[in-house]
Amino acid sequence: MPYRTIIRNTSYVFEDLKTLLAKATPYRSGDALAGLTANSYEERIAAQMALADLPLKLFLSEAVIPYETDAITRLIIDTHDAINFAAISHFTVGDLRDWLLCDEADTITLQKLSFAFTPEMIAAVCKLMRNQDLIFVAQKCEVVTKFRNTIGLKNRMSTRLQPNHPTDDVKGIAASMVDGLLYGSGDAVIGINPATDSPAAVATLLHMLDGVISKFNIPTQSCVLAHVTTTLQLINQHAPVDLVFQSIGGTEKTNTSFGVSLSLLDEVYDAALSLQRGTVGNNVMYFETGQGSSLSANAHEGVDQQTCEARAYAIARKYKPHLVNSVVGFIGPEYLYDGKQIIRAGLEDHCCGKLLGLPMGVDICYTNHAAADQDDMDNLLTLLGVAGCNFIMGVPGADDIMLNYQSTSFHDALYVRKVLNKKPAPEFEAWLIKQGIVDDKGNRLPVDTTHFLLKEF
Repeated sequence: MPYRTIIRNTSYVFEDLKTLLAKATPYRSGDALAGLTANSYEERIAAQMALADLPLKLFLSEAVIPYETDAITRLIIDTHDAINFAAISHFTVGDLRDWLLCDEADTITLQKLSFAFTPEMIAAVCKLMRNQDLIFVAQKCEVVTKFRNTIGLKNRMSTRLQPNHPTDDVKGIAASMVDGLLYGSGDAVIGINPATDSPAAVATLLHMLDGVISKFNIPTQSCVLAHVTTTLQLINQHAPVDLVFQSIGGTEKTNTSFGVSLSLLDEVYDAALSLQRGTVGNNVMYFETGQGSSLSANAHEGVDQQTCEARAYAIARKYKPHLVNSVVGFIGPEYLYDGKQIIRAGLEDHCCGKLLGLPMGVDICYTNHAAADQDDMDNLLTLLGVAGCNFIMGVPGADDIMLNYQSTSFHDALYVRKVLNKKPAPEFEAWLIKQGIVDDKGNRLPVDTTHFLLKEF
């Protein structure tokens, strides 16, 4: 159905919900590339005004991608929490924004509503928010997960230790690992992007990671970010798989292009649970997402990239993941052109994911051909720290030599923990203190070449 609003005697008409959502989105290069963005600033404001007046109930009757043709739409509708939705069912999108900013919308209340929200509702309300609103709402959300440690507690910020190597050289990876551990990184996961998806090569990395974690009794989890079919094969061969990784997108066509289906995820999820490798919990999945993935796969179905991103979170929450990571600037300037767009998208993704009940982290990153630099990443890092982001990346020197992009370093994690008075996961913090890496106040202690970690490695 069409939606209309009038500004200064000019009538603006938006033919359906997905058009309205796209036109209301703050400008970004990906939507412009897809021909979905508003034609003027005034048209964008008109769309936001029309969107603010939309009843939340409408999102349950008008799908941006038809129920009959898209598995993600079916998942969203079939898992909707109608009981808790009743408390907010009279809201418009504008009402929801106002309510999210009030004291009544506290942590416990938002946790109860995570399945009452649909991704499209949350994408819509975020389009009406300023950056400070996204930060304020997200910091009220608390999503806690457990495997060998506890991630997501208030006043904690974790890191993925990312020791990638362009040839999967075990010694090179080990050197980056010990470097990161001695800087207090690695509590979210020690996660390697393999240079090859060969099952034999992935198995070698899994056994190496398992050996290090076991030898030093590190309360963390490992992950080799291979395709889910490779990981499933290795689980069936009894390889030491902690977390199962997969990239996901917000449309069925996107996931098909990734070689992924919900039935395949069901299978690998059950297989990972059966291993029972967690010690304090059994959240076994690790998903990565990113605005623009559906567009880059020519699978966006005319839906704007922020709404597609939010729809991917419906898949993630089905599997109670330990970690969800928006790799926000990784795809390139065709989708998020500059630092301003990357910062906005990172805050959107974090807020949307948290409201939908996910343990959100953000890879604060950019490619070398984007109009962004490390100062932009410092800004986003600080804003996400204030917003209560569950985890960030720890990459040697902030420069990933295998994936060839810029992220955040071990030192960046130390900075944000220090200025915002945040700590690692409690179990990992206790291990760092026991090993003499930090003191009981979280201050990093001097480490010389006699340290046992360096000697043993």
